[in-house]
Amino acid sequence: MELTSPNSLLPGMIAAERREFADLLDALTGQQWDAPSLCAGWRVREVAAHMSMGFRYSVPRVLGHLIRAGGSLHRMTDRLAHADAADASPRQLAAWIRENAHHPWTPPVGGRAAALGHDVVHGLDITVALGLDRRVPEERLRVLLGQVTYRSAKFFGADLSGVCLRADDLDWSFGTGTPVTGAAQDLLLYAYGRRVPEGRLVTGGRA
Repeated sequence: MELTSPNSLLPGMIAAERREFADLLDALTGQQWDAPSLCAGWRVREVAAHMSMGFRYSVPRVLGHLIRAGGSLHRMTDRLAHADAADASPRQLAAWIRENAHHPWTPPVGGRAAALGHDVVHGLDITVALGLDRRVPEERLRVLLGQVTYRSAKFFGADLSGVCLRADDLDWSFGTGTPVTGAAQDLLLYAYGRRVPEGRLVTGGRA
């Protein structure tokens, strides 16, 4: 029997994640669109705009904006997220994600798995901040949890030294040291350097 490569499943996972998330965005209220996300300084609308940036900006255009931002990737993405969020309606922001469900864009490092991570984690930046009970499908979470390393965490500003991440809803753990326990998708946020809302993770037996 021929086995299916996990990498061959990634395009379908990415497309499904984008379509499902666009549907969720379409159901948000105006107040929710203007609510803060887990990304510091970004409301929901800035995160949604950023999620589609890779589909809408060519490489030469990105390089031009990067030069104007003094070579700072953070400054560039912040400027573009605010500008695009101001210019586009919520309906358009959601449509950009839905219409590009099969777009082949990937981050500079990490390939398809990194593209899935970009969609899932930024989606959680929105749903967790809004208190929405959206559960990322297990197959997508397992792909991303399998990508967690000390090096990747450091890139996103997370220090996983001296802690053991333990999911209480999946058979998954990472690291050694003081246990940090919670839902797998909350641990994923933690590994991506996000400040997970209080009470969602238990550290050393205390929330």
